[in-house]
Amino acid sequence: MSSQAMISLVIPVYNEEENLRLLIERIHPVMQQMNRPYEIILVDDGSKDNSLSILKNLTVWPEVKVVALVRNYGQHAAIFAGFSIAKGEIIITLDADLQNPPEEIPGLVLKMEDGEYDVVGTIRTQRQDSIFRIMASKLINMVARKITKVGMSDWGCMLRAYRRPVVERMIACHEHSTFIPALAVYFGKHVTEIKVAHDERARGLSNYPLRKLINLQFDLVSSFSDLPLKALLYGGIVMASGGILFGISLAVARLVYGAHWAAQGIFTLFAILFVFVGLQFFAFGILGEYIGRIYREVRKRPEYVIDKVYGSDASE
Repeated sequence: MSSQAMISLVIPVYNEEENLRLLIERIHPVMQQMNRPYEIILVDDGSKDNSLSILKNLTVWPEVKVVALVRNYGQHAAIFAGFSIAKGEIIITLDADLQNPPEEIPGLVLKMEDGEYDVVGTIRTQRQDSIFRIMASKLINMVARKITKVGMSDWGCMLRAYRRPVVERMIACHEHSTFIPALAVYFGKHVTEIKVAHDERARGLSNYPLRKLINLQFDLVSSFSDLPLKALLYGGIVMASGGILFGISLAVARLVYGAHWAAQGIFTLFAILFVFVGLQFFAFGILGEYIGRIYREVRKRPEYVIDKVYGSDASE
């Protein structure tokens, strides 16, 4: 790859008005020291605060482009929107809250070019997150390694670098509710990761609550595996076998101890029945999620809609 290969930074933004100016002020010196062409693509994912107005003002820098989506579609959809207009040979994603230090960008580029890698992930050292976030991240990492068969350590860090062919393959998929790091590994032949620093959130509150973490986990599992469906199948076999054995045991006990004993166990039977009914509803919920995702794919509605692009080569 040429030493002058263009770099595109894709940054999803949702309610980050307090961090945006500092973000750009830290990115520009880093990129200028690298002495190569670059662009900064900031994707406003339907922010409800003053983020979009601030982003528009940041387009005074010729390297900055702002993509405004018509509403909030989610972090990964916003990244795909940025991918769709990125021009660089190397595309790097990072968060807008400055937990991913922009000063780590040269290390990703150096690793990608030295080793001719398709994807360079990152391992967050001395994480500045809560215990809950760290434990949730470990769970996602464990599931991702199991599903993808790729032994990467940290799948949850947004600071990652991709070659353009990998990004183009991901865009061509037109998948809804997918997990970008796992999808990139699926299309990338040579994959590696490096250690990077991890900072506390600069200002404001996290936009990734428990609900989004659960959705992210299910996106990972459902997009790359049929594990939940297999779990339901084998679980159903075990439950059915247990039910048959339990029924036989009750019949034998009735013959041995008489009808009076069976009547006294009626509440136990109801309790067991409620457990089975609850498991059935849980199973129906998982099946419903898969059917819903199939329905969304069949409708072929766009994963995101760009309202307007601001900045160089774009007219308001």
